[in-house]
Amino acid sequence: MESMRSMGPRDERFENFVITILKLNKLIGRIKLLEMEGYDLRAVHVMCIYYIERRDGGMTASELSKLTLEDKAAISRALGTLRERGYINYDTKKYNSKATLTDEGRRLADYIEERAESYVNAGGGELTDAERATLYGALNSISARLEAYYDGMIAKRDADK
Repeated sequence: MESMRSMGPRDERFENFVITILKLNKLIGRIKLLEMEGYDLRAVHVMCIYYIERRDGGMTASELSKLTLEDKAAISRALGTLRERGYINYDTKKYNSKATLTDEGRRLADYIEERAESYVNAGGGELTDAERATLYGALNSISARLEAYYDGMIAKRDADK
């Protein structure tokens, strides 16, 4: 059996960061899936309903794609499913059509809001407002820096072609 080489502080920092972020992402996805089990909906549907509910006048597939970080094809499929199930009004044949909630969609949005508040409280309910602000500030900073790092990598790759 091979042994792992000794990890230094830098290795542990990488592992802690990556594993913690991945674990949070997977847990949130599993919670969304479990919460929507009775509706036979997935996490992408949850986020579409969540964002549509927050925007007066509805949202386009492009707008939802940017907010949910899902590709446009996945959003289009999700909107089709939500329309078929009666949760949204959405004209799939009209360019830049805005999805809006039906009455049934509003009830689902209320349920999603209630459940989201519950699991956010379960995960961070013991944090003070100051700790929460520090956490979100750090996460936003890390996200912005990683995005800039990635964009730099793409620019370098494209310049080297």
